[in-house]
Amino acid sequence: MQLRILTIGGLNDCRRAGCWALLALAPLALSAQETTLRVDVKLVNVFVNVTDQDGAIARGLTREDFALAEDGRPQQIALFERQSELPLNLTLAIDTSGSVQKDMAEEANAARRFAHALVRSQDQMSLLQFASGVRELVPFTNNLSQIDRGLGRLRGGWATALYDAICLAAQRLGGKDSGRKVLVVVSDGDDTASNATYAKAVEQALRNEVMIYSIIDVPIEASAGRDLGGEHVLISLAEQTGGNSFYVSDGGLDKAFAQVSDDLRTRYLLGYYTKNQELGRPFHRVQVTIPRAAPQAVNLRHRTGYYADSPVKSK
Repeated sequence: MQLRILTIGGLNDCRRAGCWALLALAPLALSAQETTLRVDVKLVNVFVNVTDQDGAIARGLTREDFALAEDGRPQQIALFERQSELPLNLTLAIDTSGSVQKDMAEEANAARRFAHALVRSQDQMSLLQFASGVRELVPFTNNLSQIDRGLGRLRGGWATALYDAICLAAQRLGGKDSGRKVLVVVSDGDDTASNATYAKAVEQALRNEVMIYSIIDVPIEASAGRDLGGEHVLISLAEQTGGNSFYVSDGGLDKAFAQVSDDLRTRYLLGYYTKNQELGRPFHRVQVTIPRAAPQAVNLRHRTGYYADSPVKSK
């Protein structure tokens, strides 16, 4: 039997080889560690408006009054604010097509009063007009003189590119990093010229966390042949995104704008970090309830959910 004797020099050679092997494996180990430890914690913001069965706004609610769920799975409320003090990013989009042209001067005057009453130093407002196409008259600003001048440049057209206007406004609002993102649309809702579809408009609004408020201007209120399709579109856009809809016929443009303003001042902000999320779903549905209240006693308005690949805040 032949014995192999390992000399001190040989032992040192082995030690050196072992060290080089460990050093060679170190980047792989660190890479694996980085992959394991890197976790994207998503903060989902939900703006909520609460009214009672008579339509009166519910004020003074606390975090403990609300319950949140995502795809039916309970979530813990990590952020709660009465969000009237948050900065406001608002786009006003006015339909100047033939069907509503008769009201354009009145809309411009009411919009001026709305802007002067609502916009604060921390807020930003932009102005779009849409007919056959969409045109930005004023980029985001808190300069009320610029907004006034933009409203003086409204020009009529014939067709109505409503969905294109919503998509453009949602994308511009989506570029804002903080505060509420609101789109106020003044229209009869009858789209005749858009490249985008209703589904695409809703998707863009939800992806960019935009609440849509519809001010519905019906051309001929008592017409026997009145087309309700456009009105239903505007109501549905508001419902899907957590906004609201108001008719000009219920008290005029000033009242409709005042209702939008009041609604914006009385919303709650709830935020949660997703827990036990159901993977593989392209769209996650959000449910908000007030457990202590009877279901028929309150009406809660908020966005219906969010897309899994939408930009979200990370912590």
